[in-house]
Amino acid sequence: MSEESYENQQDGQVPANIVDMPMREEVPDNDPVIISEAEVEHNGTPRRNLRLVMWNHFKRQQINGEYKCVCNYCGKRLGGKIKSGTKHLHDHFKICPLRRQKNVKAMLKATKTVEGKVKIDTYSFDQESSRRELANMIILHECPLSMVEHIGFRRFLSSVQPLFKVVSRNTIKNDILMIYDYEKSKTMRLFESNESRIAITTDMWTCNNKKRGFMAITVHFIDESWKLQSRIIRFMYVPCLHTSDVLADVLMECLLDWNIDRKLSTLTVDNCTTNDAMIEIFIEKLSDSSLLLGGEFFICVVVPTY
Repeated sequence: MSEESYENQQDGQVPANIVDMPMREEVPDNDPVIISEAEVEHNGTPRRNLRLVMWNHFKRQQINGEYKCVCNYCGKRLGGKIKSGTKHLHDHFKICPLRRQKNVKAMLKATKTVEGKVKIDTYSFDQESSRRELANMIILHECPLSMVEHIGFRRFLSSVQPLFKVVSRNTIKNDILMIYDYEKSKTMRLFESNESRIAITTDMWTCNNKKRGFMAITVHFIDESWKLQSRIIRFMYVPCLHTSDVLADVLMECLLDWNIDRKLSTLTVDNCTTNDAMIEIFIEKLSDSSLLLGGEFFICVVVPTY
């Protein structure tokens, strides 16, 4: 046992890490009745027992007419009868998972000021913020979702921040999709507020082994500050066969989904022979009123690939 834990026990203090513990389950019918020292003595429990170290970590309560000893850390209820003794309290105290958790809710964070000096501030752990940063890391570095279930990764996070609860791959997948939805809505608001036209660039890639096709669609536009902006709005699977009709439908579906089908200026594709026929079909799907001068200035560029 550490000196700090021993001193806390002697002083009768409750460790700080029980402040933000999970809510205990509600007691049916009646609320727990906390028994004071005088009442416990009146009910037959010697006062000297309350001075034992274990009573710094448990409360004796009357629940539905029966005495229980409730752990201050995890809320588990143990036998509270006089003849039960305290051995079972000692046993639970040794294995209580929440008691063993380190108190790292308040730590020191060192930051550098503009003058180059080091400033020490308090730091509070935020589970949601850490989950969001974990999802951003997976997106940025294209890590596999399964990494959150790797034993080595979990051990590393436990050593860095014991309070962080590592999520499953399905949970982190949902977090990533939430980030995508947020970024998509933010980009769509940018398209709506921006008055300039949008140029489209598409690129088709086919996997040689499994003959699976993928299309990347990138938009380019000038923002209000006259800076060139580019966004990859879709990277999608295109089912076989990759005919001109299929490619035109996939491209048009993407533009409608992002609500930019009426703001196009140019379309740039690679020199695949299918794209020649696809361009004609795609232009027919566009409304003439949405194009500059009825489509007279709509430009389709075929770029050779090497």
